[in-house]
Amino acid sequence: MPTNSAAYLAAPYADLTVAEAPYTSAAAGELVIRARAVAVNPLDEIKQSTGNVMYGWLPSPAVLGEDVAGEVVEVGAGVSGFTAGDRVIGYAVGMEKNRNHATEGAFQLFTVVQAQLTARIPDELSFENAVVLPLAISTAASALFQTDQLGLRHPTSGAVPADADADTDAAEWVIVWGGSTSVGSNAIQLAVAAGYSVITTASPINHDRMRALGARHVVDYRSGSAAHEVVDLVGGRPVAGVFAVGTGSAEPALSIAIATGARRVSLASPSVSMSSLPRRRAPLALARFGLRMLARTAPLMVRSRLRGIRTRFVWGSSLMTNEVGPMLWGRFLPEALAEGRYVTAPRSEVIGTGLESIQPALDALRAGASATKFVVTL
Repeated sequence: MPTNSAAYLAAPYADLTVAEAPYTSAAAGELVIRARAVAVNPLDEIKQSTGNVMYGWLPSPAVLGEDVAGEVVEVGAGVSGFTAGDRVIGYAVGMEKNRNHATEGAFQLFTVVQAQLTARIPDELSFENAVVLPLAISTAASALFQTDQLGLRHPTSGAVPADADADTDAAEWVIVWGGSTSVGSNAIQLAVAAGYSVITTASPINHDRMRALGARHVVDYRSGSAAHEVVDLVGGRPVAGVFAVGTGSAEPALSIAIATGARRVSLASPSVSMSSLPRRRAPLALARFGLRMLARTAPLMVRSRLRGIRTRFVWGSSLMTNEVGPMLWGRFLPEALAEGRYVTAPRSEVIGTGLESIQPALDALRAGASATKFVVTL
């Protein structure tokens, strides 16, 4: 039996500590991956920094982490399409409700993943570049394609990214506010692969990257007139949906929907950043945060309803229970990566090697990142 280790969140607000962990074999529908790279996400940092405000169902000690890349070492019953030795990426869902929290978290050497949330990667794609995808692409796909979100048509086999310099546009726009984020970078590519033209926002330093991903137009989100600029670029053509990514994105996204006649807005981020909370038990700070969140979110939702616009928050793991998961992980992503039609974005920055480096990666994430995902190699 292989020897396993994990980076544990032993108690609320604590630093991660590395210790021995049980090795768990793959059950039906599962794979065991020997991790070669993991990435950190805001959800991991938020869980560490806010105690039980988020993921209150997670026991202590907890194994966090959603993004894992490595080699398949064990294939569970009923799984087809994978063999031991395959190079893969997987979306680890151990932080979700009703999962095996200890074995399905990504921050360990051997992680159990669902085969339906795993994809083979080509030999030329490094683990550290591939591992930026799982949570981000799953969240983007859930927002764009689920019928209870934007409900867009799915990407088609063989679709190629749009040429941002081309003179012709697809029939409908998709607006992605926050294109340089991990989720936004994937939303641009998925929308283009589904046949839509994309307008996105980013700081000027990232505009060329957004166009390389297929965005037709890019607007500086820091401009006081950014929402108006987006509306002008729409030019009266139909908007299939607006996807808001990043703190503070909900309000301009709704304004754009109202101005363009879009009927659906999907939200990936709250209106108030949880990074404002101190990394300790702080009831007064939490109460102030709650009041700010209510003051920002309630009027937004009322305004949406009055305008007949369906505005909903998205949760990345929701594709586990609907048709978007098999479409994305089973059909689109493996083929698109193998054929070079999909770019791993945003760029990866390796913080260190070994489970001990995951805490420094979380610290770097809390300090701030732009168009970058922090990665640890194992």
